[in-house]
Amino acid sequence: MSTTGLRSIAIFEASKGLVALLVSLGIHQLAGDSAKQVAEKLVTHLHLNPANHLPSIIIRAAGELNNSRLILLAFGALAYSIIRFIEAYGLWKEFRWVEWFALLSGAIYLPLEIYECFINTNLLSAVLLSVNLLIVCYLYNVLQNRHKTKNSQD
Repeated sequence: MSTTGLRSIAIFEASKGLVALLVSLGIHQLAGDSAKQVAEKLVTHLHLNPANHLPSIIIRAAGELNNSRLILLAFGALAYSIIRFIEAYGLWKEFRWVEWFALLSGAIYLPLEIYECFINTNLLSAVLLSVNLLIVCYLYNVLQNRHKTKNSQD
């Protein structure tokens, strides 16, 4: 039972790592270009009016990004992806310390996700909270069962 669940979580974590890696590479690619120009092209490509509130905020924020900030963001996304890949590998191999790490790294987001559901109730925030809660509860259950099994063997 725990192997299938842990491997499902491992695939989910590896997927998050892959997305973060792609974001990191995309940000790194942006470092060579003007982020403001890229944002303007994106807004135009999406047929949004650059004078509207949200597109103008995106363009203004992109204009404030310099190469050193972009590189720092790229390294942050790369570090996050490495952590997710290590977590995925460890869950796949059923390393106990990674199970604890995954439990804690999932649980740390719960207060923020609960807050987000109360402040900005929408389907995405509810789904994210539900998935994360399911993963945290499952990992807790796996660790509890291992603890009980270990104690009964002693």
